[in-house]
Amino acid sequence: MRDKKTLFIVTSVVIVFLIAVGSVVFYYQNKELAEEVILPAIGEDEADPAVWGKYYPRHYDSYQKNLIVDTVEEYSKYGKYGGAFEKESHLDRYPYMKNLFAGYGFSVEYNEDRGHLYSVEDVRNITPVRQKAGAVCNTCKSAQIPSLIDKYGEDYYLMGFEEINDQLTHPIACLDCHDPKTMELRISRPALLEALKSIGKDPDKATRQEMRSLVCAQCHVEYYMQPETKKLTFPWAKGLKPDEMLEYYDNLNFSDWLHPDSGTSLLKAQHPDYELFVNSTHYAAGVSCADCHMPYVKEGNVKITSHWWTSPLKHMEQSCLVCHRESAEELRDRVFYTQDRTYEMKNLAGTTIEKAIQEIAKSAQTAGVNEEILDQARTLHRQAQWYWDWMAAENSMGFHNPQESLYILGKAVDCAHKAIEKAQEARTAER
Repeated sequence: MRDKKTLFIVTSVVIVFLIAVGSVVFYYQNKELAEEVILPAIGEDEADPAVWGKYYPRHYDSYQKNLIVDTVEEYSKYGKYGGAFEKESHLDRYPYMKNLFAGYGFSVEYNEDRGHLYSVEDVRNITPVRQKAGAVCNTCKSAQIPSLIDKYGEDYYLMGFEEINDQLTHPIACLDCHDPKTMELRISRPALLEALKSIGKDPDKATRQEMRSLVCAQCHVEYYMQPETKKLTFPWAKGLKPDEMLEYYDNLNFSDWLHPDSGTSLLKAQHPDYELFVNSTHYAAGVSCADCHMPYVKEGNVKITSHWWTSPLKHMEQSCLVCHRESAEELRDRVFYTQDRTYEMKNLAGTTIEKAIQEIAKSAQTAGVNEEILDQARTLHRQAQWYWDWMAAENSMGFHNPQESLYILGKAVDCAHKAIEKAQEARTAER
């Protein structure tokens, strides 16, 4: 009986001790979390990420990883396409691009992007030919831009490149996506706010999960500059798919430049990452950009959102494997399966468009050519190059939406072949 009583007392003491220890641990864990939440206010226009980093050191440390520059050897451990390289030229990897972009700045210099922290430095050091578009080239390069747009108003878009760039000291940073008073996600770029309204969406009613993609959609999208005002605008009014955007541009009779060889009025696509992703399986399942590119990570006893904007293939346990039950190796192989086929189709489309340019140029120099049919060839060239460039400028090599990517590139190949046929027909048809 005494042994049972002694055992009961010892057990009770152990339980009380464990509860006490657990309470102490719980207190200090939550004390640390509370210390991270209750912080001094950050200035309304504070664009310096180091200032934010004083209050959010873990987030700032992960943000600093964006300074990492990949080597081809190192990146090959994770992926085949993309990467943050030092002056990795698309023109060297895809020689046909020089002909497709002839007469435009992208035929002179077109590099794989480095990390977001190099945004101001890289746009500042690009060939001056690419800077001719003016101030708008800086719009997605610095957290200081929203304040400058507020300062200059609509005149901002009419200013010269250096007028704005010379004022920039900080790259893409915290202020681009966070309200400094509440730390909530917010949209700081006017173009996205206007674009959402153009498709009947109220930005103020976006859910937090939607915002985890929309803050990326401030920049990772297709856009153009209105001819008269130079105002940066998203061509979303008719929809977010490439054929809907093409209709939008055609209705405006808009083009970015005239190809010197084919005489075609062409469009230059920007990185439509968000638009491709929106119609994907992942998006339909409720996945956001941040779920894959900014996963939750454990830092000590605190869970934070990673601010290292990189390929999910570099941190698959925190991104892909949270939802998928396959092994990392199986998933990586699946990604490569998609990307390899997109890469092949992208190059097939690009080289076929190059042939179309050559055929149209040949016909244009032929005496007695049928101009009406030749113009039809140019229209098909415009369509083919738009569909190809929509995918060439997109950053996932098709993975953001595999089926749609191959469909778009298939249309590019089809239009390019039809352009070749029309150009040849123009040389033989009666006028």
